[in-house]
Amino acid sequence: MVDVILIGRKLDELDTYLEQLKEFADISLSKYRKDWKTQRIVERTLQILIELCIDIANHIISDSKMRIPTSYADTFKILTENKIVSKTQYRNLEKMAKFRNVIVHHYEDIDPAIVVSILRKNIKDFEAFKNSIIKYLNRNQT
Repeated sequence: MVDVILIGRKLDELDTYLEQLKEFADISLSKYRKDWKTQRIVERTLQILIELCIDIANHIISDSKMRIPTSYADTFKILTENKIVSKTQYRNLEKMAKFRNVIVHHYEDIDPAIVVSILRKNIKDFEAFKNSIIKYLNRNQT
């Protein structure tokens, strides 16, 4: 059985980090490029958000005895296979998992345009993930 209290705490953390990122939602690309402190804050906060989503997914997968994921992106695929997140959500979350790897492992320079685009267009993906998880928990707790 899924540990609803644990997942709830992680969803609260997700809300906290999303609220913190809202401060940067309207930043211009040129200002973002020039401010290394803002870059560090935003990139690290995005990393934490993505890792929280991965952690939540892994808890659900483990507690529900779903198949073992082969990668971070695969955790979201498993949620899709089990109708917890939609295919569209999966595609967005898969990109986020790959973006997390770029941040963490410095595979390449982080493109400021991508980060600013995420701030403007993809923050809602975290909210959608949260809503899907809540819906799943409500479905399975009754």
